[in-house]
Amino acid sequence: MPAHPVHRLRLDNGLRVVLAPDSGSAVVGVAVHYDVGFRSEPEGRTGFAHLFEHLMFQGSESLPKLEHFRLVQSSGGVFNGSTHTDYTDYYEVLPSAALERGLFLEADRMRAPRITAENLANQVDVVSEEIRLNVLNRPYGGFPWIHLPPVLFHTFANAHNGYGDFVDLQAATVADCADFFERYYTPANAVLTVCGDLDVDRTSELVAAHFGDVPSRPAPDRPAFGEPWPDARREAEHVDPHAPLPALALGWRLPDPVADLPGYLASVVLGEILSDGESSRLQRTVVAESGLATEIWAGPGLMGGPLDARDPDVFVLGAVHTPDTAADTVIDAAAAEIADLAASGPDPDELHRAAARWNSSLFRENDGISARTLSLGALELLHGRAELLDEVPAMVAAVTADEVAAAARSLDPDRAALLRVVPGAGR
Repeated sequence: MPAHPVHRLRLDNGLRVVLAPDSGSAVVGVAVHYDVGFRSEPEGRTGFAHLFEHLMFQGSESLPKLEHFRLVQSSGGVFNGSTHTDYTDYYEVLPSAALERGLFLEADRMRAPRITAENLANQVDVVSEEIRLNVLNRPYGGFPWIHLPPVLFHTFANAHNGYGDFVDLQAATVADCADFFERYYTPANAVLTVCGDLDVDRTSELVAAHFGDVPSRPAPDRPAFGEPWPDARREAEHVDPHAPLPALALGWRLPDPVADLPGYLASVVLGEILSDGESSRLQRTVVAESGLATEIWAGPGLMGGPLDARDPDVFVLGAVHTPDTAADTVIDAAAAEIADLAASGPDPDELHRAAARWNSSLFRENDGISARTLSLGALELLHGRAELLDEVPAMVAAVTADEVAAAARSLDPDRAALLRVVPGAGR
């Protein structure tokens, strides 16, 4: 991946701005990352951050409902938003000539989204249907990102269901939404990223013109969400009425990705060695040779992949296995491979291939303007360094065999959370 220069400015209202020019793209991405995600939603309001993401697409004081969609699509652009553990993002990708339109749209809803009882009721129904479609009526829905955290964690912020409980969603009020907006959707709690075919000076002027008068409010104090690592094995069972085969997920705590990025990246490489590609250790031994599992994976991140959350983050080993194979048999086979890496580390070729595969995937994923804009914004928000997008590949390539061995040793089966998924069609 070629180096992408990053230019920064901060507006008087506290908005952090990242500009990343790429003159050969002919398109431009505009993204806003707000420092609020599943972990920030109040107790008794599970799913609220995601519900509010939907409300941000329901018009504003300047634009009626659906006008945002029409303006982007009529320009030949695309748009979306998503809620994550620690942030919520919104973006458009447009022809570069429509840059000002994208800036206006994001500034407009940052200033005054249309939060009404009608819009709230409508989006509660939409989110509820999304939960039915993606979780309740789908095999392995919510596995493992919804069902594993309450086994691994104790606090509400880390353990609760970020998709939401129907009772909590129905209880949401317009006053709740107004408070959430005032608290978290302030310019001082956001990062604006503009990436693509842009002139830095002209874009800076446009940003100031559209976002400079968004009212300033203090950024909320972000609490520390850390909690002690497990000192014993924790287990739970989830009955899935749609699952054709049993499954399992083991979860371990990871080094803080912000405070100990090298230690975190060693776990990224470990996951690559364990399960990425047919020649990886778990794919070869647990799936191909022994037939204990039909599918297996390992690596950091409950959702969104590595580097998508602050501390605490989770290393997950998951598998779907045959009914005549006990979960403990799969776990023991995986543990043997982890123990071998803990004792001896990977060989040089294995380590090199793993780093090359992961870096290649990173380059491929961020080749497009939309993914690159979102990655730059997320890294700026979480780490304060959008430049990590260009720096991480060299850091991954520099991970040593000893560091991978140390990461493997941290995966103690006696300090893990184990979730067993049981097919429930016959129950």
